[in-house]
Amino acid sequence: MKRGFKRSIGGGAENELSDLPDHTLAGVIRMPGSTISPVRSILRRIVYALTALATTVLIVYVGRDGYTDSDGMGEITVLDAVYYATVSLSTTGYGDIAPVTQTARLVNILVVTPLRVLFLIVLVGTTLEVLTERSRQAYKIQRWRSKVRDHVVVIGYGTKGRSAVTSLLGEGADPGRIVVVDTERAALESASAQGLVTVNGSGTRSDVLRVAGVPRASAIVICPERDDTAVLVTLTARELAPKARVVAAVREAENVHLLRQSGADSVVVSSDTAGRLLGMATSTPSVVEMFEDLLSPEAGLAISERDVDPSEVGGSPRHLPDMVLGLVRGGTLHRVDAPEADAIEAGDRLLYVRKT
Repeated sequence: MKRGFKRSIGGGAENELSDLPDHTLAGVIRMPGSTISPVRSILRRIVYALTALATTVLIVYVGRDGYTDSDGMGEITVLDAVYYATVSLSTTGYGDIAPVTQTARLVNILVVTPLRVLFLIVLVGTTLEVLTERSRQAYKIQRWRSKVRDHVVVIGYGTKGRSAVTSLLGEGADPGRIVVVDTERAALESASAQGLVTVNGSGTRSDVLRVAGVPRASAIVICPERDDTAVLVTLTARELAPKARVVAAVREAENVHLLRQSGADSVVVSSDTAGRLLGMATSTPSVVEMFEDLLSPEAGLAISERDVDPSEVGGSPRHLPDMVLGLVRGGTLHRVDAPEADAIEAGDRLLYVRKT
C-alpha cells in the first residue's frame, strides 16, 4: 500500500534523476561557490581590461617621440596612442604605428607585452568562465556525490527549514554538509548564498532524495508547508534511509501519530509550540525570552547533549557542575528528577545547559 501511494504521487519516473550520469545533474544540484554575481564579475574584468588599455595609452603617449607613423602624419597624438594601444593589445597589429627607437622597443618588450597578455587573459578568461561554469559544477557534483556521507538533508526551506539550518550552523555544522531540497528558486538561491548544497526538486520523489544523498545521510529534517506532504516525505525518506534520524514538523497535533507511524523519530508541532509561547508571553514574558535564548545556539545559553565522562559514572547528575536537565539511556530520555536518573551509568548521554 505504501509503495503504491508513493508511485501515484511521485509519478512513473521514480528513479529518473538518480539513474542519470552526474554531469547531467548540474541543473538539479547546485554546489556552493563564489557569492560574486556574474554581472559584477564581468564588470570587474572590464575594469581590468580598461585599466590595461589606459596604461598602454599613457605609456605610448609619454614616449611618443620613440614612435613613427608609416603614413607620415607627423607627431603621435592622443588618438594615435589610443589607436596603437587598441590594435596592439588586441594583437591586431596593423604596423602603421610602430616603435622605432631602442627605448620605445624596450618599453614594448617589458611593459606593453605583459599588458597585452593581461588584456587577453581578461577577455578570454571571461569567455572561458562562462563556457566552463557548467563543467566545473558537474565536476564538483561528481566529487560531492562520491564522497558525501553522514550529512544532514533539510527538505523544505521555508521559515522552519531556515531556522533549522540556522540552528545547525550555530552548533558548528559544516555548511557544505547540509543539503537543502526545495522547488522554490528563491529558497534555493538563499540556501546557496549560505554555502549550502541545494537540490531542485520535490521531496516527495524518491529519485530527488537519492540525488540529495538521503540513503547515506545521518539526519533528515522534514519541514514542508503541508502536513500531508510531510507524511509522504517521511515515508519516502524512511524507506531510503532506515538508519538515519528523521525529524519532522507538522502544523496540527492530530497528525503527529501519522508522522511517527511513517517513520519519524521526532515530531515537532509548530502550531502548539507557538501557541504555548504566545500564552506564556501574556503573563510571564521573561520565561519566553529564556526559552528563545536556550533555543538560539549563537549566544547566551543553549541546550546541548554530550557523552558522560568516565569519572562521572556512578555519581548523580544533580551534583555535576553542568546544569543537567536529563539523561538519555538506551534511547529513552529520563528527566533529572526521575528515579532512573539517580545514578549515571556508562553509555548514558547528558542533556545540559551550556554557555555559548
